[in-house]
Amino acid sequence: MERRDVLKGAGAAGIAGLAGCIGGGGGSSEYPELGNYPVEGDEVTLGFNVPQSGAYASEGNDELRAYNLAVEHLNNGGGWVDMWDDLSSGGILDKTVTSVSGDTATDPATAEESATQMIRSDGAIMITGGVSSSVAISQQKLCQQERVQFMSCLTHSNATQGADCVRYGFREMHNAYMTGKALAPILVDQFGEDQNFYSMYADYTWGTSNRDSMKEFLEERGWNQVEAAPTPLGTSDFSPYMQDVPREETDVLLLIHFGADAANSIPAAFDAGLDDDMEIVVPLYDKIAANAASDNIDGVLGTVDWNWQVDNEYSNAFTEAYREAEGTAPSYAARLAYSATMRYAAAVERAETFYPPEVIREMEDQTYSNTGIGEAEARACDHQSMRDVYVVEGLPVEEQTDDALLSVVGTTDRDTAGYACDAGPAANCELGTYGDEDN
Repeated sequence: MERRDVLKGAGAAGIAGLAGCIGGGGGSSEYPELGNYPVEGDEVTLGFNVPQSGAYASEGNDELRAYNLAVEHLNNGGGWVDMWDDLSSGGILDKTVTSVSGDTATDPATAEESATQMIRSDGAIMITGGVSSSVAISQQKLCQQERVQFMSCLTHSNATQGADCVRYGFREMHNAYMTGKALAPILVDQFGEDQNFYSMYADYTWGTSNRDSMKEFLEERGWNQVEAAPTPLGTSDFSPYMQDVPREETDVLLLIHFGADAANSIPAAFDAGLDDDMEIVVPLYDKIAANAASDNIDGVLGTVDWNWQVDNEYSNAFTEAYREAEGTAPSYAARLAYSATMRYAAAVERAETFYPPEVIREMEDQTYSNTGIGEAEARACDHQSMRDVYVVEGLPVEEQTDDALLSVVGTTDRDTAGYACDAGPAANCELGTYGDEDN
């Protein structure tokens, strides 16, 4: 939507209130104050709230490195800034981009406290971050209340853009429901029909989402869940849980763990010899888990947001820029962080304002294909990007390198992995208000 369309659509009282006011976000604002709008001065502040400690610290620190790279590119050019028509160096709307960072400690209460500091003391116009879905949900609820946009990073629970969705939150990453739709037919093809599976899952919103979605789509294809066993987030010793897996009844073990949890649970499954009696699957892979279990992941299937080996111009440009800055290939947590920052900046530029309702409207129903994952759509109904889902498997040890532990074995297109606005997680989504309805 163009700005002229917004003005055309405003009521008479709104137009009177705008008279004589020009400017994208400075002191002479065309919109009323809302959240941290207008942005005063020559700088604009973004808040990067990531786990720098706790079970997901490795992914969080990858995110932070990519956020800082995005700031560098927005201010000085490089990466996608040189490739996107709606971005140019020199900041956002000619304001130099600065940032503040916080440590969520993989804890919702700590994340909310840190985000509150960024909003109320640092004046952040946008908050982004998250690895744990419960942390992302906590932050986006706060941002809805404070009228500050939240760009989710690594969050995979159905609830994030389902039952707990908010108008001020957007997610590009696929969710557990899409993982189930993408992975279930591949598992049936790989391991056969009428299989019994056992789910071991992290006991919070992300783990329960994956448990439920894998069960739904596997049982649709004739598989049977033997049992689902919860494990506390942050578990270091999984060996007792592995002893409880019924070897005689189980054909496939789903390890629904992530980050440090997965880095501990995958080796524990192999140490217990479960791979002698059943197949092991990791529905959502990540870099730290693959690294920790590199001796055992040959042929182990799962999904990822993205992999640096995905070959397209935007994927390659990001990988090259990140590798030049950090000396290593990026994780998908890093791609998500970089993309969230760039997509927000581009929406501001297109809207020609930092005013949150207009930036949000600019992103809704946007179809885009410039973030390295092929064509995607940020839907207006639930703010979930409908996009392709990548299925990967672990490489044999002799084929692994420091940067390559997984290979992409398939891509489930967005029409197959996606779902309608009245189905799946979207059926439970009520986005809430923009905050300008009464203007």
